[in-house]
Amino acid sequence: MNTNLLEFIGNLVSDSAAIPASRRAAMQQFAKQGTQFALAAVTPLVATGCALIGPAIAPDTGLAKDVLAFAILLEELEHSFYVQALAAHGLIPTSDRAVFEQISKHEGAHVTFLNTGLTGIGGSPQAAPQFDFTGGGKYRGVFSDYHTFLELSQTFEDTGVKAYKGQAANLITSHSLLTAALRIHSVEARHAAEVRRLRGVKAWTGAFDEPLSKAQVLDMVSPFIRKAG
Repeated sequence: MNTNLLEFIGNLVSDSAAIPASRRAAMQQFAKQGTQFALAAVTPLVATGCALIGPAIAPDTGLAKDVLAFAILLEELEHSFYVQALAAHGLIPTSDRAVFEQISKHEGAHVTFLNTGLTGIGGSPQAAPQFDFTGGGKYRGVFSDYHTFLELSQTFEDTGVKAYKGQAANLITSHSLLTAALRIHSVEARHAAEVRRLRGVKAWTGAFDEPLSKAQVLDMVSPFIRKAG
């Protein structure tokens, strides 16, 4: 119904060109109001769900702890990756170094932020595991070859973006935690776009991006995790 209404409004505006100015202005005003009405009707359904679920449903603290611990693991992976890369002599060109210094700071801030959130709901700070960024030997040149480093950087950033998207539904009953996750998600997306720019590839490939489940993400990053810390 809402889609048909929006289509009707769009046709109304486009077909009004031959109508006298006074009537055309009135119809365009109606179209504007109709669009606002239609969008108002669907926005609560597609934004965060909080308007419909609201405070009537208490946050699932256990699930929230699991989501935050999972997010911390991914942020620790990214932060450690960039710390090691910045310490690798001659890896990152001088022209690009400031970019990865900033990204590294972001990832470190995310770790601190998420751990604070986790302890705030009764969880324990997560110790960083040990990482093997060669992926068991598949990426041996990760810290000596810049192109290999950029390839993994894009992989990690893309995975992080899709992981946050995949976990959003699990935080939907907690407005504060969902807001925090979305704030990080948008930054990770900018990281991914910037790394693509440095690689000389398209910053996007389609109009939509898919979420990844926890199992899918862990399957992707497990080759880079040596053991628990």
